[in-house]
Amino acid sequence: MSYRLAVRDISFFERPVTFARPFRFGAVVINATPQAFVRVEIDVEDRGRALGASAEFLVPKWFDKRPHLAPEETVAELRRSLLIARELYLAHSGFENAFGLHAACIGAQVEACAAEDIPPLAAAYGPAEIDKAILDALLRCAGVNFFDGMAANVAGIDARLSRDLGDNDVSQFLAGRRRLERVAIRHTVGMDDKVEGEGGVADLRENAGARYFKLKLNGDPPHDADRLSRIGRELATLPYDYCVTLDANEQYADLAALGALVDRLERDAALRPIAQKLLYIEQPMPRDFTRQSPLGALAQRDFIVDEADDSYDAFPVARALGYRGISSKSCKGIYKSVINATRAAKWSAAGEKCFIAGEDLTCQVGLAVQQDLALGALIGVTHAERNGHHYVDGFGDTPAAEAEAFLASHPDLYARDGGKVRLAIHDGDLLTGSLTTPGFATATHPDWSAMSPLAQPTARIPLEKAV
Repeated sequence: MSYRLAVRDISFFERPVTFARPFRFGAVVINATPQAFVRVEIDVEDRGRALGASAEFLVPKWFDKRPHLAPEETVAELRRSLLIARELYLAHSGFENAFGLHAACIGAQVEACAAEDIPPLAAAYGPAEIDKAILDALLRCAGVNFFDGMAANVAGIDARLSRDLGDNDVSQFLAGRRRLERVAIRHTVGMDDKVEGEGGVADLRENAGARYFKLKLNGDPPHDADRLSRIGRELATLPYDYCVTLDANEQYADLAALGALVDRLERDAALRPIAQKLLYIEQPMPRDFTRQSPLGALAQRDFIVDEADDSYDAFPVARALGYRGISSKSCKGIYKSVINATRAAKWSAAGEKCFIAGEDLTCQVGLAVQQDLALGALIGVTHAERNGHHYVDGFGDTPAAEAEAFLASHPDLYARDGGKVRLAIHDGDLLTGSLTTPGFATATHPDWSAMSPLAQPTARIPLEKAV
């Protein structure tokens, strides 16, 4: 059964996070970025009041890669997305189930953000973070863990935003879910990361024993082929089997350039250690071009969309173009991930190869990584990109008492190492046992007093309205 709730308060905070090394993907290099935190207070009908929380990086130049925008302008878009969503959610003063509230707000959110020239992917960020915090509060109030609560559909998820599905498709999918006890990490290899030798991709101290690797591409076939051949030589020295995925972050200009890379993967012997272990290629072309470009013969390889996943109909559209999968990221919306996983299961049961993948751009240890990990473990993501375990030094500059609280509450997920509390990786896997606490995958909340209020961005007037 689902519970009806009313949102009484939404507060935003942020905390700076400095990276231990540069992270280069697409056309941006990140050395530091703020982490946003959301705290909500809700009334649950006939049950009382509860607090919930969520967290996510405010990552520059991913949600909006338009070249005329500075990185800080794209971060400001995410702050505006949060603030716009806050107004919309608080405007609904009556009782509604959690998904019904999301469904009532998401269209107005996209429209209001468009009026400020904020694209749909960034527009979804605000509701995504608020939805996670609401769900955390709801589950805490009900005394239920995330996995049992979602199997019982406490959020009331239905097919109203996905016309290709029926309500029974969603409820039956959720009812059949069982928590994955282990989820393998997929180790990210950024464009500036070292390839060979100590600290390289095959260094077990660097990759934490990962059996899956996500390799970033820059969109230039000869350059990417050369770099992949170097990575392949290193990975071939691992004392165990491995798999890889490739992620271009929209950097391949068109089908011709993409075809040149795929042709090299098929024909170049130096790329065999990569080609034979390749699971899929992620978001190779710009999101707008993706929607206009059937993959054709290239679909013999498995492709997924990520940045092009900016609406509830993105997966059916991509499927019609030859894509086999779509990414799950909690920063794009937990409910959309559930809907897309329902689709993948339904289409696969009918004989197609369709899947949902776990990708991580915005998840720092603590709330963010735990909630995203739980989401993947619910919908069947057996391996997921995790980059926070090496781009950020453990909990980074998080107050020590807060990091210790997460360690005490989730001892299977964290470990003390070198004076820092870090993500604990067990033979290349993360364990999910301690995520079964009441609430959305966390037994503790961050220290709100150790954060600053969310920086207040100014609304940006669209260019066509400014002239």
